[in-house]
Amino acid sequence: MTPTRHSIIGIDLGGTKIAIARFDEKTMERLDMKIIETPKTSYEEVEVAVLDVIDSMKTADTIGIGIGVPGLVDRASGVIKTMPNIPGSENRDLATIIKKETGLSVVIANDAGCFALAEAIFGAGKDHRVVIGITMGTGVGGGIVIDQKLFTGAHGFAGEIGHMLLKPGEPPYPTKDLRGDVEQFLSGTAMGRRCNSAKKPQDYLEGEVCEWMRPEIFREVAWMITSLTHVIDPDIIVFGGSAGRALKPHVEEIKKELKQWMLPGSSIPELAIGYLDDAAVRGAAMLMDTKCQN
Repeated sequence: MTPTRHSIIGIDLGGTKIAIARFDEKTMERLDMKIIETPKTSYEEVEVAVLDVIDSMKTADTIGIGIGVPGLVDRASGVIKTMPNIPGSENRDLATIIKKETGLSVVIANDAGCFALAEAIFGAGKDHRVVIGITMGTGVGGGIVIDQKLFTGAHGFAGEIGHMLLKPGEPPYPTKDLRGDVEQFLSGTAMGRRCNSAKKPQDYLEGEVCEWMRPEIFREVAWMITSLTHVIDPDIIVFGGSAGRALKPHVEEIKKELKQWMLPGSSIPELAIGYLDDAAVRGAAMLMDTKCQN
């Protein structure tokens, strides 16, 4: 008798695009994938778009949906507290709505946590016990995976690396927001504001246009890693996102900076660039496996 095959769906809900993929539940083989633009009009339109794309992707053997969102998700209720890039998303119970419309199980978590989970189990962090994933793109996000389980903290908000303070009160460009957090220094958006002469994102960490800025960037990345290492003691830190991937040629320079800031005798984690082309949607689908949740 042929065993019953089930599929699960992963969704990466972003401010500019919605990526969705269907995977074999047991093997995590990717069976189908598509990407659409995120509606810009309202949260309600985004909700409709998500339901439409699920309807186009699910099959008779689909048993659940995992969703990664760019914001805070309350661990106990599954309610999205906020998604800064999607106006009107405060305190939305997207999981309940999708479950009601599809009849499927639904789990929601932070998108950077989904990236970290996939890279920890299938990607650059494979075979490492404690993995930190950091996404550096429009913003800066993060996820912590311990023993192949996504660590979400007491309320579901663990891993918000972009909101760790880096230089409190001293953001690197004029702004009314004086937090001075990691995102204000190391997101692609921040790098563009720091180096106005850049014509394209690649200029931030490549070529001569923004060359003056790079020693500062490498030092700031080292500060971030130092703080994370002394708190969490990871085996490996995996970078993703457009700005994160652009760090690849500069890893050795960052390691040199780390030696100046780490306490003597401390173990410096391995630094790697994520290599899965579907990490966010794959990690979202993996939310359906209770073994991957703390």
